[in-house]
Order: sequence, then C-alpha cells, then structure tokens
Amino acid sequence: MRTAYSVETVRNAERELMARLPEGALMQRAAAGLAAACAEVLGRVAGRVYGSRVVLLVGSGDNGGDALYAGARLARRGAGVTAVLLAPERAHGGGLEALRRAGGRTLGAGAEPDAASERIARADLVLDGIVGIGGRGGLREEAVPLADAAARSRAAVVAVDLPSGIDADTGRVRGDAVRADLTVTFGAHKPGLLIDPAREYAGSVRLVDIGLPLPAEAAELEALQHADVARLLPVPAAESDKYRRGVVGIAAGSARYPGAAVLAVSGALRGGAGAVRYVGPAGDAVIARFPETLVSDRGPEHAGRVQAWVVGPGAGDDAATVDQVLAAEVPVLIDADGLRLADADAVRARRAPTLMTPHAGEAAALLGVGREEVEGARLAAVRELAARYGATVLLKGSTTLVAAARGGPVRVNATGTSWLATAGSGDVLSGLAGSLLAAGLSAVDAGSAGAYLHGLAGRFAARGAPAGAHDVAEAVPRAWRDVRGR
Repeated sequence: MRTAYSVETVRNAERELMARLPEGALMQRAAAGLAAACAEVLGRVAGRVYGSRVVLLVGSGDNGGDALYAGARLARRGAGVTAVLLAPERAHGGGLEALRRAGGRTLGAGAEPDAASERIARADLVLDGIVGIGGRGGLREEAVPLADAAARSRAAVVAVDLPSGIDADTGRVRGDAVRADLTVTFGAHKPGLLIDPAREYAGSVRLVDIGLPLPAEAAELEALQHADVARLLPVPAAESDKYRRGVVGIAAGSARYPGAAVLAVSGALRGGAGAVRYVGPAGDAVIARFPETLVSDRGPEHAGRVQAWVVGPGAGDDAATVDQVLAAEVPVLIDADGLRLADADAVRARRAPTLMTPHAGEAAALLGVGREEVEGARLAAVRELAARYGATVLLKGSTTLVAAARGGPVRVNATGTSWLATAGSGDVLSGLAGSLLAAGLSAVDAGSAGAYLHGLAGRFAARGAPAGAHDVAEAVPRAWRDVRGR
C-alpha cells in the first residue's frame, strides 16, 4: 500500500531526523536519489550522462538546494549543467558552491531571460526546483516563462519533490504549473501527487526513501495495490453456498432506463456475492440477459433476504423504492438517481453502513456548489460529503476517492482509464461494489476494491480503444484473476 502524508507531517519528520544527522546529510540523501533518477532519464533521452545538457530551474528554498546538489553530481559525471536562478541572492549557498566547483554554470532568470530560454530549448533534461512542498497557488509571474519554455522544449522535465505550482496537500492547481515527465519525491508521497488535477502534472512518480520517521496513523491518503486488494477479495470456502457467500439486492432501472438495471446486475454478478436479487420494472430485460438473477416485482420489502442493497441507477423518480431501501437494516449503496432522491436525514439516521457513489456533478449538487469546485478540490469535497451525510463516499473520476464516515485516511484509486468515461460504466461499478458489500466487506473496502477492479477491467476492456460498459463488466473476472495472480 502506498501512503501519502501532509506537508506538516513531512516537515515534522524531517526536523526529527535532521536533529539526529550531521548538518546537510538529509539534503545530500535527497540529492543523491534525485541525481540517480536524472541519470537514468538522460540514459534514455541522450544515450548517456556525459556530454548531455541539463538545465536547473532554481528557486530560493531547499527545493532549489536539492536541484543544485543533484546538478553538481551530474556535472561531475560530465554533463553540461546550467542553473537558472530565479532569485540569485537567495539561492541555496552550499548547493550553489557545489555546482560551481563541479564546473556548472549559472544564469539569472531576470537578468538574462533570452539566454535562459535558449539553454532550455537546447536541453536534454530540465530539472524543476522552483518551488517546494510549501508553495501555495500557481507559479509566480517570473517563473511562468521558464515553465513555458520547458514545455515547448524537447527536454525531459523532472520535478523535485513535486511540480512547482501545484498544492502538495490538496491536489489543487490554482494557476500556471510545471508539467513534469517524472517527479522524484522524497520520504513520502504527497497527496497532490496522487489526486487530480495535480496528478496530471506529475507524470511518473518515483519515491526516494530518505529515512523519514512517518507514523502510519498520520497518513492522509492510502492507495491500494494488487496485494492489498487480493487480501480483501472474498473467496468461497468448501462449505459455502450461494446464501453464505452473500446475496445482493439491486433496486434499479425504470421504463425509460432499463439498461441501467441490466448493467448494475452485470457488475453484481461478477462481484463475489453468491446471488443477485433484482427488484424493479426492468425484470424482463434483466432475465433475458442474466437468467441466473432472482427477479421480484413486489418491491424491496418483499424481495427476500439480502445482505446488501444497491439502489438508484436509472431509477428515474422512484423515490418510494429509495425510501424502502434506506429503511433496510443492511448495508446500502446509493448511486445515480438514488443520490438525488434520498432524504439526507434518512441517510444520516441509518445504523447499517451506507456507501454513496457520486460523480463530480452529483457531488456538486449534493454540496450545493459548482461542478468545477468539486473537480478542483476533490479531496475536500469527498471529505465534506462523508462528514455531512455520515456515510462512506466514493467520488468517481480520473482518480477515484473513498472517504469513510468516521474520517481517517482517504483511499485513492488510479487504476482507471479515460475510456471508462462512458454511459453505464458507473452502473457496473455500483453492482460490483454492492456485491462486495454483500460478501461482507466494509463500505470503505467494498468501495476501494470495487473501484480498483473496475479500473483494471476498464483498461483490459479498452486496450487503447473505445469500450462499452458491458465490455467493462465482462472484463471484471480477468481483473479479479490479475489481482489474485491467477
């Protein structure tokens, strides 16, 4: 599992470690890892370090110091290194001296703008050390031309700790920012490297271990990996039958949207529960596609025993069904129309777990804000929804976030693909996660594992080309086997 920590937690850990180390040792650890990563990149883009051209974009803080010390190491290996100093009088003294001793050159960004742009245009690698993890807002005016020049160049762009201009704690991008091909981050991932929109600016991310003493309970984000998800997935035992494995109820679809019911059932059948009960007006369509489904037209209260409900996909204006499901004393997943129809007080009053699965537009409506506000501050939005409704919330998107009602680290999932932005994909996810709820997973684990499998299935289904929601559902077993190594 990957974890991400806030700037405050990282800074505290740095201070604690620096108190036990010789002066400057921690920066040298970071610079060594950074230089090694840059050398690998240069090997790919220039064939070797010796004779390559490297430009450092250097701000006034320790981030700039890391870049200068790394640049000195590359210069000693024969690279031609030029540091473009945004604030020459405030550049890191030790790093600047080390670079000059190694044969590196310096330019003032303000005094020699044309020379700086020309060096960037000819570079094989540009190292972004403008702003560190304490930066807020976008790039300052004097840094924007340098970022633009790097973007126009053919150079590989490597960010030091995080791309300058993004918010380390929230993932927000409030102005111009550097777009990196690789970000080399130190000690711990920062939330902004894992959450869009900032994640799009980070490129690939490499973590350099510098020995920070970071307590697991202080993590802001958790990102599950294959082994973590494999441990969560239900596996039937020898004595299992369909009822012991769990039964998930699907209350979805309408005369106008029967396909939503079919797709939710398709996800549920592949989600680990032993049986799927369907309640709603699309029973004929469901049975025609999935004859193994247990179909009822008597409403949720009379459908038979279930261990979890999914309600809302394609429900139209059927508020009565949503109300009945919310009254059930089993875990409930609320999606799509169900989010609009569910009474907020009824959700908060539930004693059994509740998992809400909005996309950004639905989350914005629930919060009473514009969609762009949710998309620009996804972490804050998912936490606010979870707190406001007393429910676990899965905020869908390019990076899916899962926040527990009780607080704690937010789960982040990045297995998806942009091809998942297709009609009905969310219905498949609802059925899949609801089935995991019925199989006994907690709301947080069901949402996290469901999103992980759904994202992998989307990749397998698309393979670089358009895919429909039914293709995603059919690829879930492959994703399941891939996670379990089978």
